[in-house]
Amino acid sequence: MSKARLIITAVTVQGLSQAEVARTYGVSKGWVSKLLARWRREGDAAFQPRSRRPRSSPNALAAETVELIFELRHRLTAKGLDAGAHTIAWHLQHHHHVSVSASTIWRTLKRAGMVEPEPKKRPKSSYLRFEADLPNECWQSDFSHYRLADDTNTEILTFLDDCTRYAVSITAHRAVTTPIVVATFRAATETHGNPAATLTDNGMVFTVKHSGWGRRGGRNAFEAELRDRGIVQKNGAPSHPQTQGKVERFQQTMKNWLHAQHPQPATLADLQRLLDDFADEYNHRRPHRSLPHQATPAARYHALPKAAPTPGGRDHDNHARLRRDRIDKTGTVTLRVHGKLRHIGIGRAHARTHVLILANDLDITIINAVTGELLRELTIDLDRDYQPRTTRNPRT
Repeated sequence: MSKARLIITAVTVQGLSQAEVARTYGVSKGWVSKLLARWRREGDAAFQPRSRRPRSSPNALAAETVELIFELRHRLTAKGLDAGAHTIAWHLQHHHHVSVSASTIWRTLKRAGMVEPEPKKRPKSSYLRFEADLPNECWQSDFSHYRLADDTNTEILTFLDDCTRYAVSITAHRAVTTPIVVATFRAATETHGNPAATLTDNGMVFTVKHSGWGRRGGRNAFEAELRDRGIVQKNGAPSHPQTQGKVERFQQTMKNWLHAQHPQPATLADLQRLLDDFADEYNHRRPHRSLPHQATPAARYHALPKAAPTPGGRDHDNHARLRRDRIDKTGTVTLRVHGKLRHIGIGRAHARTHVLILANDLDITIINAVTGELLRELTIDLDRDYQPRTTRNPRT
């Protein structure tokens, strides 16, 4: 017999008072009174378990917002783009001016059966991450297979900027060879300049250092090209693709997008046109979760100064650094220069804006971390703490 039925029996059959029953069963007198009133009103139905859900949820998402979340989920998925909670939150904020946390969006999708939790996935905290500080500091490269509509196999060669995830080059080929890698690399450098380093796996089109005894210790055409340009060549450990994780993950995103296109490409030219469309979408319109404030790769790539090869080695006399910060409510940011904290005026109109600060000795460049807008360039005046936006004429 349930406790509720025992309490009703004690009051109605045994004639005990509500206070005595409450003391006996360790409940409040108010709860006994409510239970008794419910039993008199509903009979034995009063003993059935009841939902504890509140009658109203004033903080619940509006029905229009829920429908918008579902619409974005279906639309992004149909295009082969990322449709996770963080991406949906970005689209809601930037395109619909609605602020919803990623966790709330995830719970909404989970209740609707649109996502499945994956608790067995390796935790992100277990990964060892690295990232270049500047664009062109390192380009990752790899190629992947893709089948055309007639089942013909092709290969897609990618060069990806490590710092900004900017797709420098995406080209389709019947088969990727070393001459194709060299020609594609040269075309990319004509548009974007030379990178300071490249990072690839140990495929024969990139390096021959792990090849047979006849070629070991030599260089292929791509290695020779990098050496002639003073570019550092980096290769991941054999059978360890995680080192080139950025370009590997990029290829997964690219293929998801390609598979969602209808009709599928029938020729190499059709595939290249789709790749050009994807590069435009990926670089300029798709928010990137790995970048600060989910900026687009193009905004970050074009906002920062570019690194370049240093054939003679790095110049240790220059102190170059990149810092992320946010403008305070007074319109200033702080930066320690020559052992002293300097206050740099940006303007109250930019208060609370997230920024990137590039410092090369005393030369400072400050840009909007999301849009890439140049907010200020200056040379630090070591004789003063506050660095005003304009230089005022001294009083005479």
